[in-house]
Parts: sequence; C-alpha cells; structure tokens
Amino acid sequence: MPPHNAQTGGGAGARLSIDIRRFPWIRRVAADYAFDFDRVADFFAGNPNDPTAWRNAIARAQRHPRQRDAVADVLQAQQRGRDAASAALTASAQLRDPQTVAVVTGQQAGLFGGPFFTLLKAISAIRLAERLRAEHNVPAVAVFWIDAEDHDWDEVKACSVLDADLKLLAIATGDPPETRNVPIARVRLDESVEAAIGALEAALPATEFTPALLESLRNVYRPGVGMAHAFARWLEHALGSRGLIVFDASDPAAKPLVSHLFAREVEYAGETTRLAAEAGTALAARDYHVQATPQEGSLALFHLDGGRQPIRPYPDGFLVGETPESKASLLERIRRTPEAFSPNVLLRPLVQDSLFPTVCYVAGPNELSYLGQLRRIYEAFSIPMPLIVQRATATLLDSNAMRFLTRYDVALESLRAQDEAVLNTVLQAQLPASVEASLDDAVRTIEQRMDRLALEVPQIDPTLEGAVRSTLSRMQDDLKKLHGKIIQAAKRKDDTLRRQFKHAKSQAFPGGEPQERAIGFIYFMNKYGPALVDRLEQDIPLDPGFHWVLTI
Repeated sequence: MPPHNAQTGGGAGARLSIDIRRFPWIRRVAADYAFDFDRVADFFAGNPNDPTAWRNAIARAQRHPRQRDAVADVLQAQQRGRDAASAALTASAQLRDPQTVAVVTGQQAGLFGGPFFTLLKAISAIRLAERLRAEHNVPAVAVFWIDAEDHDWDEVKACSVLDADLKLLAIATGDPPETRNVPIARVRLDESVEAAIGALEAALPATEFTPALLESLRNVYRPGVGMAHAFARWLEHALGSRGLIVFDASDPAAKPLVSHLFAREVEYAGETTRLAAEAGTALAARDYHVQATPQEGSLALFHLDGGRQPIRPYPDGFLVGETPESKASLLERIRRTPEAFSPNVLLRPLVQDSLFPTVCYVAGPNELSYLGQLRRIYEAFSIPMPLIVQRATATLLDSNAMRFLTRYDVALESLRAQDEAVLNTVLQAQLPASVEASLDDAVRTIEQRMDRLALEVPQIDPTLEGAVRSTLSRMQDDLKKLHGKIIQAAKRKDDTLRRQFKHAKSQAFPGGEPQERAIGFIYFMNKYGPALVDRLEQDIPLDPGFHWVLTI
C-alpha cells in the first residue's frame, strides 16, 4: 500500500488518499475519532485501532443473551421471500451459532439502491467481517439494517445520475397515495416507477452492462412492490453473493423479540432523552457538534398508526399522538401488539444490538456525533455497545479527471466551489514565466516610482501626496484588471484545460456535493459492471480518516 497522500499511477487503477481533515464538511468529532481517539474515548465503547478493543467487543457480543434462533428464523423468512442468494442464507443461518458475531451497517431504503455511500457502507461491513474471521478466528457475518420505518418519502424517492455530458439528473418515482407521513415500509410503488426506469435508461450513458442492468432493475422495482422490499432485493442483487445479510427492520415478526426494550422505555420514561441530552452537553463543552437534541421527557419510541405518532409524558400517563393513555394500558399494548411501535434514532441502535451480536457498527463520518450520545443509554439498558468504525469513503474518477488532479496538483476538495477559482490558479501557473515576471516587474516599478514621487511632491504642495496615493491605487487596480484579462485570454486559448477542469469537477462534486452523496451507485454499476464491487473491495483500504480517489 502506498504512503498516505501518495498517488499510484494516473490512468486506470490509479489511487490517491486524502486526509479527511482537509474536508470542510467533516466534523471535528470524526477527525478526532480517527486521529486522536483519546479526546473522544469517553463517548464510545473502545478504540477500533486497538486489537484489545476488538477482543473485548467480541467477548461482550458473544456473552450477551439473545434469541439467536428466533432472529435467524425472521431473517431467513425475509430472505426466502426475496429469493436471496444462497450465500446470504448461509450467513443468516450462522447467527444460530452462539459464537457468531456481526458487523452491522444500515441506511434508508433509497430508490435504485440509494447514494454511492450506501454501497460503500455495505462493502465496508463485508470486509470487516472478513477481517474478524481472519484475524480473530471467530465466525462473523455482515448485516445491512434497512431503516424502513422512516417516513421521509421525498428523501428516498429520487436517485441522481450523470448523463453522457456529465450533467446531474435526478430520477424520481411518483407519490403513491399512502406516502403522506407513513413509514417507507408501507409504501408500495405504483406505475410511476416504470417511468422512472425509462427516464434512467434515457439518462445513463449506454455501456455493455446497460441492458442486463435495466432488466434486473425492472424485475425488482415493479408496481405493487414495497419500496423497502425492492431496496432489499436490489442490495441482495449487488452483494448477496458475498454473504451480505439484508434485514428489513420494519418486519412485524421481529418486534416481539425487542418488545422488552419498548416496555423499558415506557417504564423509565424520559431517561433515554435525558442521558442523550447530558452526553450532548458534554460534547458541546468540548466544542463538538451535537446531532441529537431530544425534547425533554419525550420517549424514544413512536406509535405506528398510519403515520408515526410521538409518545410524550402526560398527567397520569402519556399522550400517544394526541390521545391520552395510561401507563398500564400502553404497556399492555406493547405486550400484545409490539409491531405497532417503532424506536426513534436514540433507541434504534439498541434494538439493532439486542437482535444481533454486534461487534462493530459501520457509520458515516458525520454519524459519529449522535452515536457518541448513546454510551450511557446502552449501559442503562444493559446492552453491550459495539465499536464504531467509519465506513470507507471514496470518489471514483475516470483516468482523464485523475490526470488533471495529479498533473496540476489540484486538491480534490477545491473542486467543490461553484466558481472557476481553481481553474484560474491552474491557468496562472501555466502562463509563460516572462509574462508573470513582466507584470510583477511593472507592479514593483510603479510602486517604487510613485512612492518616491509621494515623498517629493509635498515640497510643492503638501496636499498632492494624497493625489499621488490615489493615482497609485488606480494604477494597481488597472494592473489587476489587466492580469485578469490575461487569464481570460489564457482560458480562451486553452480550451482543453478548461474542459479538463469542468470534466473533473462534474464527476467529483456533482451539483456542488461530494460524489458519494450526490450520485446513486447504480450509475457506477452501469459504468463498470461486475468489476465495480471487486475493485472497491480490493482497492479501498479500511484505514480510518482517509478518503480515497480511485480510477477503475
């Protein structure tokens, strides 16, 4: 492996690593987590760079009692309903073994698989499970948790790709009648999904992989199919053969297995939000971003009744939505119909790690803020908190864009700006040395001469010094404008460089956003075919704190 911030090659197979601390969108807690863990150690279960922390996490996960057979039954029923790959079925069966541990990650059910980072999360989990098997001689599986009870339809109904001209296009399905404030798991795709696939077909640059990709997509995303179900099948299509276990967290069959957590949340109403708020205060005291700011006294639990209803304290009980209910009645309903309840962002990780023997959770860099608020909540529920590992983070460029970055020493993050400042800098560096030298000489000469004149004219009239200084300022401005005109002339002359700049910028930051957030991973499946996953697994080191720029 090359040293960090080093480059290998400039064409196909090139790789460049970048310290995430260079990126202005990365929060400080993520930077310290990767490079100075002691600063944040109080908020987490262990340092993922410490082998001892992994051994301890494995022991905790194996030791904690859980209903392994029941969880495996639920998983395999889901998998059979989706015709999952045999490798995925084998992996879920392994969870029956009391020694098996899990690497878990998750995301919402986005259209056509969601953004590129969804694929990176899943691949990171698969590779970490492989590492556990190899380095700790323990059976380990990778689990992808679909957060299917989120209700933000507008956030998941679209997927963006680049067309043949590298223009960013958002492809979206329509709004079935039941999308208003209901969990995504309850939304069934309508005929508009066929139009969305047609729009995708028109947008994607045709490759040798396009026909098979679209055929597979049409088999998965069909009218009448649930959005979460389609997302799960598409993930299994991409990664099931590598043993990825996909879990739909909205499955009613899983809720009885965690109903005791829902009941405890009611019994100790307000404790979860209090502990999260206290951790948030401690994070803020160290100048870290606070992600979760729960309402004081509220429960980390929703009631599902068409939409998601909050549960809040109320005299002699609770308000479920706007309906008063006694504590005893609410607990009885949780016991009888646990499928009618859903954890919120503070309780969801504990539900996850009660079901699965989670050794580590694979998170995005900016998820660390809210995960750091949960340690004492895990302790309160007597559930072992897993290690947190930052997912692989990457940008895929073609060989021309990579050559532009390396040849002109352009920082990847500088391409995010929605202007041509980077291009101007590159062009200025390409100007003939004689032009720059002559301009610099002209500036120095004028400043020297005018400074001397400003010293002499007061002998004639003291008020003239100000006029000299004003004249110098105008001359300096004129020289700056002249320099700008020279740059513009260079732009017109060197259209090739300008095209290279736009070419790289359009790939790296479509619409001004990092590629892994802005583009659906289906775009890269169409571009690279089966080689995509193979190369991502091979070429992205699981080194925390580094972003990788790759050509495939």
